[in-house]
Formats: sequence, structure tokens, C-alpha cells
Amino acid sequence: MNILKQASLRLRLVKLKRFFGSLFYPLQRDYLERPFRNRQILEAIEKTGNIEKAESTKRGGHFYFKDIELEICFLSAELVQVDWRPGIPPIPYAISRHDWPEVEVIFQEKENFWIVSSSELKVIVYADGSLEFQNRSGKILRKELPPQRQVKLLRQIKSQDWVHQAQLRPEEHIYGLGERAAPLNLRTPSNVQGEARIYRMWNYDAGGIYKPGTDPIYLCIPVYLSLNQEGSYLIFYENSFPANFSFQNLAVAEFEGGALRYYFTAGSPDQLLERYTELTGRPPLPPRWTFGYHQSRWGYEKEAALREAVKGFETHDIPVTAMHLDIDVLDGFRAFSIDPDRFPHISELAEELTAKGIRLITIINPGIKADRKNKLFQEGRAQDVLCKLPNGEPAIAPVWPGLSAFPDFTNPQARHWWSRQYEYLLDLGITGFWHDMNEPGVFVLWGDPSLAPHSTWHFLEGRGGDHSEAHNFYGLLQAQAAYEALCEYQPQRRPFIVSRSGWAGLQRYAWTWTGDIETSWAGLRQTIPTVLNLGLSGIPYSGSDIGGFKGNPSAELYLRWFQMSCFMPFCRTHSANNTKPRTPWSFGEPTLSIIREFLRLRDRLMPYFYTLAWEASQSGHPLVRPLFWADSKDSRLWNVEDAFLLGNSLLVCPIVEEGATSRTVILPQGHWYNFWDHTLLAGGTEVNLEAPQDQIPILVKAGSILPMQVGQQLILHLYPPMEKDCQGAVYSDAGDGYGEWRLDKFQMRRNSKNLELSWEEQGNYAFPYESVQLHLYGFVAKQTWVDGTEVNYQGKVLECKRFRQVRFEGI
Repeated sequence: MNILKQASLRLRLVKLKRFFGSLFYPLQRDYLERPFRNRQILEAIEKTGNIEKAESTKRGGHFYFKDIELEICFLSAELVQVDWRPGIPPIPYAISRHDWPEVEVIFQEKENFWIVSSSELKVIVYADGSLEFQNRSGKILRKELPPQRQVKLLRQIKSQDWVHQAQLRPEEHIYGLGERAAPLNLRTPSNVQGEARIYRMWNYDAGGIYKPGTDPIYLCIPVYLSLNQEGSYLIFYENSFPANFSFQNLAVAEFEGGALRYYFTAGSPDQLLERYTELTGRPPLPPRWTFGYHQSRWGYEKEAALREAVKGFETHDIPVTAMHLDIDVLDGFRAFSIDPDRFPHISELAEELTAKGIRLITIINPGIKADRKNKLFQEGRAQDVLCKLPNGEPAIAPVWPGLSAFPDFTNPQARHWWSRQYEYLLDLGITGFWHDMNEPGVFVLWGDPSLAPHSTWHFLEGRGGDHSEAHNFYGLLQAQAAYEALCEYQPQRRPFIVSRSGWAGLQRYAWTWTGDIETSWAGLRQTIPTVLNLGLSGIPYSGSDIGGFKGNPSAELYLRWFQMSCFMPFCRTHSANNTKPRTPWSFGEPTLSIIREFLRLRDRLMPYFYTLAWEASQSGHPLVRPLFWADSKDSRLWNVEDAFLLGNSLLVCPIVEEGATSRTVILPQGHWYNFWDHTLLAGGTEVNLEAPQDQIPILVKAGSILPMQVGQQLILHLYPPMEKDCQGAVYSDAGDGYGEWRLDKFQMRRNSKNLELSWEEQGNYAFPYESVQLHLYGFVAKQTWVDGTEVNYQGKVLECKRFRQVRFEGI
């Protein structure tokens, strides 16, 4: 029997075992979970009652009810932590900052309420436990009802669930909650009858395909942002237990365990993200190459198939910076393995790709084949770092390798052990990793495709707890282990990890993607609000499988999806193994040529992307932003979910309707230039824009200095403000590592007849460009001076070297 037949036989056996596992595992799960289901003999709702005692603390106040306690703690003047007890205190996996400077807090006792305030916020605590949040001018931002506890007794097991409610204004809009296949405004009713949508907090494997309205999906985060007439605020619940959120007349959060701890801050959307990521961590600056184009497919079954795809990019002159390997590369689908028959020369392949400027990315799944012959399984069992059943045995469930065990990432020893496994693949030349199936997902014929929530036990940093608490942490902690491994083994490189699942704080370690979205125009439309809400949840780096995961897009759908994705942080084509080949040249002309030009445009925009990434590392701002980011007071922008901002300068209007060659968009305030023909448009209006097959509408905000590159030349596109000043910047470094850097800061000043551009340099990294070119729009100059010397300026382009000041005198 030849090698291929042997491999085919092994694959059939694995599939057979996987099928029986998906049958028997849910039977075992349902048996073990019986004590927690349908045995309820008592349920009661406990109300807070009235405050019996109140006292000031260094950062706020402590309030005592009959059976409940409330603590108000100002971490800063703009950020307040609210704790209702009792309940299992959260392990601070999501929290990055713990050392907060002192803040001046005033504690005032009134007749029937107390005021705890900083210089920026007031928290009013009423005797019945209701809370009111005001800004420093006294505007009411949020009113909360007294929380309720639902006490349930299941046989001998007592659980206490928190229900938290707040009033919503009629016009109030809600955003965030992580990754959602929902409208941008999460308060949008689910049907014409006006029923509220229910958002589940439980990271969930969508089973190979999902569509708009599917809930939950892979990456749920209990954080949301509110916009209303009085301003905007953000709430983050530090509770990983399963929960349901809904937004109708009330914002309701129902947690199935844990303590009720949450954080409140108010301000503009950019301020909210700054404070939230100050708490949960800022994203590190990724390598520059990550903003290139990535190609992936479940179906590159052999080295030859991958080499053929790479050759296609060379033949068709399509830029690509990364090739991703799916489970085809694994030996028997086992984690941290390479199939020696399918990929016998993986190290040489990685070296060849690196020489071409292409990085090799491979998949990692957390399931460990439960086999005595599997060294990884035996190690995990010996070191006691696996998730367990109540009897102490490893929790076993079916995934790709068959019956598998799962690392308990809530155990620091498990994270350390897991992190050591990456060294082997790094030594082979693998540059980055994408984590899949890490909700964690398992194969079942019915029920929840995950580990049993109550009968799977976790270490949880030594205090112990079940999977209902640990589940949503799982992908976050796997990403942490990987990030620490890459930092240790390759300290001269910045890690690149893409994780399908995660929780609050994932931005510190990994990017994400929107998973198995369906191949349809509806799937394309859904991608925009999904990515926007991820960004508003602190996850700035995401994108979708271009064309959808499962299905065969038409040339038009693939093209329009690709055009949109060229302005997303993560630009990757990926598809299932039962789809037609999906590469830019698979659709013939003119699709191929149009995609080539859009990828070249993305490459020219690299200074802009990279500078936005640096800004995200400093501020936590997402790269892709909703239109209301530019003007949160304009309520017309609150529901715009088919367009987005890339940074503050570019407004991108994808084509999301079949056959469309134009579209409308409501412009934020100010003035906007059409990127293609430089037409000036007035903001605050709805405009109709042409969108032929080879374009999508892109607008540039007046007052922008848009950096682009062609080869070794930096091109600054100058879109002068109508009045006053504007700023821009270009961040540069070696593109990887942690060496020297530079920040080139530009300022444009305009008066009635003159336009001045000044340049300030910071940092020690050498200027990476050989020359500079200025493109000027919306201003006609008759004379031009560079550092005081008059130069010949013709047309709208000025060639020059580095300068301190350029002055244009208008006609």
C-alpha cells in the first residue's frame, strides 16, 4: 500500500472516530450536567433594600445594605469602578493597569442620597440602591435601577445571578459587545413588532457558516458604548460568566454567576476608547508587513499546492506578504505538528518565501489528541495542566484530531507549558500563528458545541471554578501564552497572532477575523458593522474572509468585497475546502486588474496604515471607525453602517448591493474631497457618488495631510482646511523589532492668501525615504518657497528634499 493510500485510510479512521465522538460526547455531557438542569426547586429575587450604613473611602465610598454591599471607587477623575457584592470576584485577566495615581474625591451625604464625585464625574447613590451618573456640568448621562439578585437552588447547589438595569432615552443608540452579526446600533429591534434582540455572552463556534442575525458568535465582550443627546458613555462589565444583554426601554444585563463589577466613563467616543484601553490594555504595534495582503485557503493540501499559489501571485504581479496554512498542514490534525508526507520540506519552503518577502503563517487548535502515543497529551496529563472532569480525569471531547483533551489556560503552569510548544514551529521558519477553534469549540450532533459548562473544572489561578466562568477567557489566555512565547523565543521580532476567540484585553496579544460569514451580499454588508463594533469594543485589528467562508462568490461579489477589505486592517482571502479556488486571478479579467490596482493603492497607503497602527498603540483608537466618530452630535450618522472612516482622513463607501454603480452617503461636518477626481463636497449633507466597477467612493477630509509612498519616495497629499490649522504625522521604524523610531509631524496653516506647511522631526531613526513629493489640492499657488527659497512650482506637484517649511502664496 503506497503512502497516499495509507494517509487516506488514516484520514477515514479519524473521521469515523470523530463522528462517534460527536455522538457520545453530548450523551456524556448531558448526563454530567443533569444536576444543573430541570432540578430547580427554589427561585427568589432579592432586592437591595435600603442603605443602612455609608462611609467614605480614599477613592470613593462604601455602602451597606442588609445583605448587599456597594463600593464606588474612582480609578481616575474620568473612570469609576462600581462593585456590588456578594459574588465570585473576577480574576483580572482583562485588566492591564492596576497602579492608578491618587485622585481627589468628594463624599457628600444628603437627606436621602449620597454624592461621590471627582472633578469630572458625579455618582449619586440613592437610598434604595439606584445610581445616577452625571458629568461635571450636572447633565444626567445614565440612570440605573437597583440591581437584583436571582437566587436559585438546584438540589444542593445554590447560585446567585445578578440582573442589572438602566434606563435608556428614546433616541439612545448602543454599540459594542464584541463581535456581533447584528446591526451597528445594537438597540435595533429584531423584527417589525419591535422586539428587542438578545445578545448572548458565550463565545460560540458558528459551525462553519453564519449569517446576519446569528447570535452569539466567536468573540463576546461585555462592553458597550452609548450615544444620546446628552453625550456618550461606556460601560464595561468585568464578569466572564454567561449573560444575556438586551436594549429596549431598559438596558438589561443578566449574569449567570459572578460578582457585579463594572466600570463607567463618559466623554467623546475617542476619549471612551482611550480610557477603556488604558484599563484593559493598548494594542502593541504590529510588524509593518501585516498590513499587506494575506492569502489563505482550507485546501492547500500539499506543498505543491501552496507553491503553485505563490507562483500565481508572481505570474500575475499581485503583491502578497503572507500565506496561511489551514489544518491541511497538520499531521493527523494534531496541534504543533507538520504532516511529513504533505509538507516534507516546510523549513525550505518557509525560507524560500521569506526571500520573496512572504511570511508563512500556520494554524494552531487547542485540542490535544487524547492518545497514549501522543507526547503532548502525555506531557499535559503528567503535568496536570488539562481541563478536568469532576472525577479528576481530563475532559475529553471530539475535535479535528478525534477525541481530545484541552489545556487549562487558567493555570499559569499550563500557559507556560503551552508557550514552549511554539519554539518547534518557529525554528522551522513559521512567522505567525492563527488560533482557531479556541472558544473552545467541539464537535457535537446536538447542543452547545463547547465543553460542558458546569462539569468541566478549571484551575483559575488556584481558586478553582467551572467552565461557565472560564469559557469566555479561553481564547484570550491561549493568545497570551502564544504572545509570551513569541516574545521569548524571538525577542527581535514583534509577534503576529490572529485569534478567532477572545475576551476583553485580547487586543494586547492578537488580531481577529470575523470567522465563517456566509458568502452573500448580506454577508458583505454584515462585515462592516461587525468590524466597527469590534473596534468600539477595543479590538482594532480585524477583517473578514474576503468573499465569505463557505460558498462561491460571483466575480462582482468577490471584487466588491475585496475593494472594501483593502481598507480594513486585516486584508485576507480565506475559504472552505469545498469551494472553488479563490485567488485574485480565479475570476479572470477585469476583476484581476482591478484587484491588482487596489492592492497597489493599499501598498501606497502603507505610511498611513502604519501611522494609524502606531496611534492605536498610544491611544487605543480603532483604525476603522464609524462615521459618528467624526461628529457624534449628528444623530443622522448614528445608524450609518454601510460606510466607515479609516483613521480621521479617509471615508470609505463600499458597494454592498448587487449591480450598484453609485450610492449615497451622509457626510460628517466639514468639507470632503473625492479621492478620485478631487471634487470638493460640503459636509453635513447627503450626496450621491459614482461607483463604476473599478472604483468605490473614497473621500478625504479637508484639513488632511495624507501620507503615501511610491518606492523610496514619500508623497504627502495636502488637502488644505477651509480655515485655521490642521496636523498630520508619519511614523517610521524598521518595520519590525523594538529599535529606533521617528515621528515626522506636519502642520498646515491657512489664511486668506497663504498656505504654510511646517515639518518637525522626532526620534533617532533615519528618514527612510530618498525624496519627498507634495501634491496640493483645493489651493491654487502662484509662488512657492521652500525654507525661504523660491522654487519653480508647476501644476499641483512639488518635488523636494526634507524641509522645515514650505509656503504657498495663492492667487
